[in-house]
Amino acid sequence: QLQASGGGLVQAGGSLRLSCAASGLTLSSAGMAWFRQAPGKEREFVATINIRGRSYYSDSLKGRFTISRDNAKNTVYLQMSSLNAEDTAVYYCYSDTSVGRSWGRGTQVTVSS
Repeated sequence: QLQASGGGLVQAGGSLRLSCAASGLTLSSAGMAWFRQAPGKEREFVATINIRGRSYYSDSLKGRFTISRDNAKNTVYLQMSSLNAEDTAVYYCYSDTSVGRSWGRGTQVTVSS
């Protein structure tokens, strides 16, 4: 299971750090990712980190968002900075392992202008 947390209401220009705690899987063996879905829009890719710790980002978010992982805590993070109203969305974490793929429940991020 994946449990995302850390969302909330933040002012434009602010920062938030999302966490995704994984249970029932070994994080060190999983590719992990964050996606988001804004109201009325399709779910879109945000960032991913592979088992070697290499990260990739949506071109539009590169430089403002940072994905990281702590295998000892079985947790993946998404540090978000310089937030704007377009970042308002439900953020989901996602895992990809040799035994399957899984989505966590989302966490709402609302950026007020």
